[in-house]
Amino acid sequence: MRRFNQSAIGVQNGSQIIFSGFSEHDPMWSGRGERETKARVDFDGPFLGAPIVHVSITMLDMQRGANHRVDLSAENVTAEGFDLVFRTWGDTQVGRVRADWLAIGPARHEDDWDV
Repeated sequence: MRRFNQSAIGVQNGSQIIFSGFSEHDPMWSGRGERETKARVDFDGPFLGAPIVHVSITMLDMQRGANHRVDLSAENVTAEGFDLVFRTWGDTQVGRVRADWLAIGPARHEDDWDV
């Protein structure tokens, strides 16, 4: 369990299209084997430290002829943002992915003073 040391907790959320591509030149659609793509997410305002980030797939457009192999994660989480990382492998064909995210972490309180 993560405990925050002050009374102010910040919550931010958003939605991000990670990629969209259905051409033979797009590796997620036409490639084979392990593939990965990243989208940088910057918070509207920084947290005081790295928040907890939860991600979920909210839209997935895939070819029906192969197994659906997907992995979504938040990596390189800092007080300013994180990388939204989507991975697939094998013969899976992915045309488009959207993910929603929720960040909860320590935030500056309006009563905090700068000394």
